[in-house]
Formats: sequence, C-alpha cells, structure tokens
Amino acid sequence: MNRWSVRVLGALGLALVAWAARAGEAYRFDELAPGVYLHTGVHAEPTPANQGDIANKGVVIGDTCVAVIDTGGSLADGQALLAAVRRVTPKPVCYVIDTHMHPDHLFGNAAFDTLAPRPVFIADHRLPPALAQRAAIYLKRWGELLGRADQGTRVVPPDRLVDGRMTLDLGGRTLVLQGWPTAHTNNDLTVFDPASGVLWLGDLLFRERIPSLDGSLEGWLAVSKQLRAIPAKIAVPGHGPAGTDWQAALDRQDAYFQALARRVRQAIADGRTLSETVAATDPAEASGWLLAPAYHTRNVTAAFAELEWE
Repeated sequence: MNRWSVRVLGALGLALVAWAARAGEAYRFDELAPGVYLHTGVHAEPTPANQGDIANKGVVIGDTCVAVIDTGGSLADGQALLAAVRRVTPKPVCYVIDTHMHPDHLFGNAAFDTLAPRPVFIADHRLPPALAQRAAIYLKRWGELLGRADQGTRVVPPDRLVDGRMTLDLGGRTLVLQGWPTAHTNNDLTVFDPASGVLWLGDLLFRERIPSLDGSLEGWLAVSKQLRAIPAKIAVPGHGPAGTDWQAALDRQDAYFQALARRVRQAIADGRTLSETVAATDPAEASGWLLAPAYHTRNVTAAFAELEWE
C-alpha cells in the first residue's frame, strides 16, 4: 500500500469516527419562545461527519400536537432531530413542513415517515414537480458526499400542498404557512407563529453563509420587500442564527444581490459572454460571506442566465 492510500484510508477512518461520535450526540435545541425550538445547522458542505446537518430545523409545540419545520439532510439527521423532539415533548408530531425542495432541508423526512400516527407532510404546491425533476440527482450526489451517513435516506413527498396560504391548528396555537413567487427556489414556503412572533423564513434568508440562488434574483429581491410586512419579532433563516434584527439581515442579503445584478448587467452591456463574465468574477465581491468560494460563481452564472433576457 502506497503512502497516498494510507493517507486516504486514515482520513476516511477519522471521518467515520467523527460520524459515529456525532451520531451519539444530542441535538442542541434553543428555545426561542415558549414551545418554540430551533436547532441551528453548521456552516459547511454536507460530509459524513456532519450527516448533512447544515440547515436550521424547528419545532413548534401546541396543546395537542407538534409541527416540525424542515428535517435535515439525511435519515440520520432526521432521526437525531426526532430524538431531540422527544426530549422536549411527548406530544405527537402532526405536521412536517418542508420550506422548499433542497435536500439539506427535507432529506430527514424519512425519520418521521414511519411514526404512528403518521404526520401530514406539507409543502408548497410547486414542490412535487420541481423535486421530481431533481430527486435522482440529489440522492446520487448526497450519497457521494455523505457515504455511509446517507444510508436509508429517501424522498418523502408531501401529502398536503399550500397554494397561497394555509393555517394549521396545533391546539391552542395556529401556524400561518405562506407560499411565495419564485425567489430562492420556485417553491419557497414560510411559517409564522403569531403566538410567539417567530417567523421561519427557510432559505429566503441566509445569515453569515452566502445566499444560494436557485430561482430568480429579481424575484428574490421583490419577495424580500414583501416579507418585511410580516409582524415577526424573531426570524429564523434557513442558515445562520435566528434574531430580532432579521430585517437588517435582509438588508445585507439584498445588498449582495443588488451588487450582483449591477455587475452582471454591466457585463452583458459590455458584450461579455457567460464564460467571460464568470472568468472575471472577483471573489472580493462576496467578501464577508462564509462559503463564498463555493457559491458566488454559481450565483453569477444563475444571475447571467436570468438577466441576459430581460
């Protein structure tokens, strides 16, 4: 066995040890308000060590039952979330809400699919066709990234679809679900708990970690204006810490997209092609955002494809 093979096997062994250790850890829950809990994902790409636990997940407890908002990036991640739910309440999980189609937010659904009674899975009405187009790619890619930590992960489609707005009764507590025009994706859904004033934005808001454009830049900026009308005291982003300063966080995200739009429009006006625009991308334009090297160029590509035809 050569030295390179030894190093690879050693790194793999360490990753598996880290994964095994993490599997036994308890999820940390922060109580944002009475009966409202948040688990904050790590700022990283999915790996065997983190089991795909890179997105925020939430729990809202009513008098009768519980709603879970996003379930994580793998079956193992979802199982850890479910175990954490059981530590804070014995009440049944009646709803699992997917804020959008990306695997780091809904690949943990399988952990809740076998519960008895089985919860109702809810998503925006545009999610099923969008997810169906990408499900095979997502599963393949996640398997490559997570390895053994991805075992048992599968797609669980929604049972009930939100077309516009929907309310859910948890017993003494009502959640307001709202679908939005194409922004981060074409199937973004927010969840608002009027009793506590906590708003779950999904990936319509990123904090610390750079936003990832998979829908419409102009649409996202338009939706950002509309979100500000929601009377939320605390907002939970899809990635990053929750906070009362959520509108300031939207301002920062808007500023990034506005700068991106200006840069891409100028490149188009100058007659540059997509490849020329991407090649000229300056990493400093995304300074201050975590994971910028992995996503800023992708955002430039997506913005060019959209703005080229305006």
